[in-house]
Amino acid sequence: MADASTTAKKTVTIVQTGSPIGRRADQEATLKGLGLNKLHRRRILEDTPSVRGMINKVQHLVRVESEG
Repeated sequence: MADASTTAKKTVTIVQTGSPIGRRADQEATLKGLGLNKLHRRRILEDTPSVRGMINKVQHLVRVESEG
């Protein structure tokens, strides 16, 4: 049986701070892929390389609040 520390996934909390209006379509699609579609929406996502890449692509529209 695995203990809780090895099965716990790392997470990252992100908040949408900017609007996708007037941005490229791929940036709007990336926000939707992250589960964000309105200002100040907060999502807790698994910290994976693909999620980090998506955050990096729209870093001017989101804020990373906590990692852990």
